[in-house]
Amino acid sequence: MAKDLLKLLLILIALVFIQVFILNGMKINGYINPYVYVLFILILPFETPGWVLLVCAFILGLVIDSFMNTLGMHSSATLFMAFSRQFLLKIISFRNDNDSKGFLTLGNFGFVWTLRYVAILVFAHHFFLFFLESFSFSSFFPTMGRIILSSVFTIFFILLAQYMFARK
Repeated sequence: MAKDLLKLLLILIALVFIQVFILNGMKINGYINPYVYVLFILILPFETPGWVLLVCAFILGLVIDSFMNTLGMHSSATLFMAFSRQFLLKIISFRNDNDSKGFLTLGNFGFVWTLRYVAILVFAHHFFLFFLESFSFSSFFPTMGRIILSSVFTIFFILLAQYMFARK
């Protein structure tokens, strides 16, 4: 238990560091903004109580907001993602009850299930974040372009990280 908490804390620190110091400067034409810090919410154990998940999401969002000076946009988007995660896990079926426990890894759940899970939640996060940022439907198509491109790059980086650290 303590080993898992330490592992999660180190992952959290690494993701925030990568997001703040590497990926925040990587804005290609203002359309591609990968946000890999959401991987922390995705990999939390599936049996994490809902209130713990929401508190972790809020704190993670506040940390990112403090570095990016975005006044709560990331904290609200990560809260939306955490809430959606609980709902999505009830919908997505597991092969058996033992599969619904533990951490998200490609080895445990397979590529297709992991891709579906990650893609839905990343898209939900980005949709909420970018429309909250623009706060207008008048620029619907440019905002949708940003959502799609940023989601694709974020999903790519998350799956790459999952592949790199997957146990054989």
